[in-house]
Amino acid sequence: MKIQLRVFLSLGLMTLSFATPPAFAQPKYDLLLRGGHVVDAKNHLSAIRDVAIRDGLIAAVEEHIDPGTALKTVDIKGFYVTPGLVDIHVHVYASTGERNSYAGDNSVFPDGFTFRVGVTTVADAGCAGYRNFEDFKQHVIDRSKTRVLAFLNIVGAGMRGPKYEDNLADMDPQPAAEMAKRYPGLIVGIKTAHYSGPEWTPVEHAVQAGTIASIPVMVDFGANRPERPIDILLTQKLRPGDIYTHCYSGLRNELLPDGKVNPGMWEGRKRGVIFDVGHGGGSFVWRIAVPAIRQGFLPDSISTDLHIGSMNSGMKDMLNVMSKFLALGLSVDDVLVRSTWNPAREIHHEELGNLSIGSPADVSVLRVVDGDFGFTDTYGARMRGTQKFECELTVKGGKVVYDLNGISRPDWESLPPNYTNVGDSRWDALNPAAKSPR
Repeated sequence: MKIQLRVFLSLGLMTLSFATPPAFAQPKYDLLLRGGHVVDAKNHLSAIRDVAIRDGLIAAVEEHIDPGTALKTVDIKGFYVTPGLVDIHVHVYASTGERNSYAGDNSVFPDGFTFRVGVTTVADAGCAGYRNFEDFKQHVIDRSKTRVLAFLNIVGAGMRGPKYEDNLADMDPQPAAEMAKRYPGLIVGIKTAHYSGPEWTPVEHAVQAGTIASIPVMVDFGANRPERPIDILLTQKLRPGDIYTHCYSGLRNELLPDGKVNPGMWEGRKRGVIFDVGHGGGSFVWRIAVPAIRQGFLPDSISTDLHIGSMNSGMKDMLNVMSKFLALGLSVDDVLVRSTWNPAREIHHEELGNLSIGSPADVSVLRVVDGDFGFTDTYGARMRGTQKFECELTVKGGKVVYDLNGISRPDWESLPPNYTNVGDSRWDALNPAAKSPR
């Protein structure tokens, strides 16, 4: 905008033009999180930092960022600031109405269970196969605010009970691989689960499909059969980068009778096999986890195996599972890397799980609470702990999607008497009516 000033001089009329700034200069950043302890394993950062966000991306991580450069500033001193948590083992194909099925009533809709515990990305662990994946995509994935990725079941019909999951004739690697290649980045792996027979067919066909599609395989090894021992699975059948979930279940000889971690687990780790928690309703036991951790066998990734059974029993939610590993002696940083950067790498989504400049602005603001707490395993045995995680604020794609105590909000007494919407769509997703001046 220019203002013209006419000046009359003896020599005639002169017009002067002065450049002035725009009436409403746009802030440099949409959202600024100030003073939190940032833990970003990819960038080897564990220190007090400010984090700035613009246009849904991480824009700056610095020791000090001027709050005057941001549209919205939130003071988070005393909190941990991490990339949005990544849970790579959930069951969220909840739309079909099929009874007693993980492609149905055993699953949960993701948005009710993610943001409130700092999770911004989940990977469904095999609820759908190639026959029903597109229905899952249409009815759950495409409608969720949570970023939902998927391991495709090697069983074409998906995870719908023994009638389907024991059907060797419906474990064709070619159509599974073709479906995975049709949705690269969305289908992040192949899953085999719950098989009760003695054959290696589910694992071998899952690996074939994963090889064709260049994606990892996640194995829930099913029944413990002498014809297919765990050491052969981990040392011969799986490839580097494939994932063994339920690693502390004790159901498949992960721990030997003498209390030692199965040598096949160590050898599998040397080969590059990934070990995932997959807590669930029946796959995490203190009498397995405690000696394994004491012997130095830590998980590569922490995941929930969220479903209608696990959420109301020992598992509860992602932060509860993470808190168990604090009770097991891991540091906060050790737990966070296994809940952010490690799982992001395991599913080949290295743009997630970090706070690098230009990465999606998925951020979890967590507190570690001191107290006297109890954590139960899947058999109901209790371990006492003195710390637990709580989620204070969750940001997904640069927008505040969960705010436990309203720390991103103005006090009502500071607002005009007839206030309505106090958010702005550039940083706020909690108030759908928030208007952006852009």
